[in-house]
Amino acid sequence: MTNMVRNKNKDLEIRKREKEDIKTEVFALSQSISMSAHKARRVLDQIRGRSYQETLMILELMPYRACYPIFKLIYSAAANAKHNMGLNEEYLVIIKATVNEDTTVKKLKPRARGRSYPIKRPTCHITIVLKDISLYEESVVENSISMGQKINPLGFRLATTQGHHSLWFAQPKNYSKGLQEDQKIRECIKNYVQKNMRISSGVEGIARIEIQKRIDLIQIIIHMGFPKLLVEGKPRRIEELQMNVQKELNYVNRKLNITITRITKPYGHPNILAEFIAGQLRNRVSFRKAIKKAIELTEQADTKGIQVQIAGRIDGKEIARVEWIREGRVPLQTIRAKIDYCSYRVRTIYGVLGIKIWIFVDEE
Repeated sequence: MTNMVRNKNKDLEIRKREKEDIKTEVFALSQSISMSAHKARRVLDQIRGRSYQETLMILELMPYRACYPIFKLIYSAAANAKHNMGLNEEYLVIIKATVNEDTTVKKLKPRARGRSYPIKRPTCHITIVLKDISLYEESVVENSISMGQKINPLGFRLATTQGHHSLWFAQPKNYSKGLQEDQKIRECIKNYVQKNMRISSGVEGIARIEIQKRIDLIQIIIHMGFPKLLVEGKPRRIEELQMNVQKELNYVNRKLNITITRITKPYGHPNILAEFIAGQLRNRVSFRKAIKKAIELTEQADTKGIQVQIAGRIDGKEIARVEWIREGRVPLQTIRAKIDYCSYRVRTIYGVLGIKIWIFVDEE
């Protein structure tokens, strides 16, 4: 009996959801369009699962003749959703876009002296379904435009080609405190370097900061690409940096030792390269010029491949987008491939831009 009641409740819930879907879905059908089905399908594959506003932008920029009838169909469907059903265009998503072949229209091309010949023109039917996702927690956008199960390339290669940047042991209760302590140390060092380094491009030159903690000693190793810019002129700057870190963290029973090591090929490291690109973007240099210049610098560092990705309001455009350029090989799924990776944020007058860089160094 209980199973019968549960099944009935499930059926009622399914029917309610189907009724809600009908209220929030808009169908549009265009019949007998003079166009082949595969040409229309080539365009529909690019817009399926995207939002209404993004779809209009894509259709306006694509060079295919099939874009115009599809644009008119989607525009009319959104207008019906707005005026007849009271839906908001900002929350409309294309959940279904299909095309079916129709009859082939046969015509006779008239020519003089009996030289007429038959013409076959294929036709098709196009169906578009728009849905309002504002009332759903699990929206269609999350299901259709998912980012995928991506993993950090550095963490994916730990114990094979990558090592830890922090080495210390702590009780489970004190683990969060140690983690926050490492973050404060790195932020303090970066802030000091930004204030005291004199460089026009704005590149700090810090590739990575390694921290090794013992009972009575904290060893900090700063890997820099341009250490002369920090030490030049004032040889006591390392001592000043140690004093600043000790004051920030209130070390009493622990000694602090900071050493700086120079990287032979600084532009072969993604962090330094990201700072270079960020400085170019702040100076309103075109993102393509900045990326190409960065790729030229990495080629001098004898790397096997590089991929650079920039996301946000690039060049001050109103709609955010993602642009990327790859040069050489970047085997992200090969564990034995030594790949350096970094993600960097840069603040511009148009907003925040995200920079991601993958560099394929070598294969072990």
